[in-house]
Amino acid sequence: MAIDLVDTSGQSGVDHDALRSQAAFLLDRLLLDPDTDVSIALVDEEEMTRLHVTWMDEPGPTDVLSFPMDDLRPGKPGEPRAGGVLGDVILCPGVAARQAEQAGHSLDRECALLLTHGMLHLLGYDHAEPEEHARMFTLQDELLDAWWQAGAP
Repeated sequence: MAIDLVDTSGQSGVDHDALRSQAAFLLDRLLLDPDTDVSIALVDEEEMTRLHVTWMDEPGPTDVLSFPMDDLRPGKPGEPRAGGVLGDVILCPGVAARQAEQAGHSLDRECALLLTHGMLHLLGYDHAEPEEHARMFTLQDELLDAWWQAGAP
């Protein structure tokens, strides 16, 4: 398993080790093959705005974007799993810091939420329709609860 992390955001206070650990936790918890790779990039608001406009045709920066590569899905207990490249999760710590302040929690907690959300998108989850939203956000909450209970850094 390779978890690559690149930080060009210029934002201090982001725990890179925690993000790598959480990504590994999520890959394991979602029963992905140990040979699955994922990339995490932390970018500034200018770059996130550029990506948001280019890929989503929406103005301004957003908190997280996901770019899937191989068409991987969560595994099932007892079934063989195929490895591959899950894709890229792009986080914007500047936006995350504002959201954390508004929500009354830490930047680490917000980044954990955004990483989970982004990785679920890489696995094909979406929230455009009410049923999809309920399914994705229920799983997101379960994964975050498990992460915190496991003693997240």
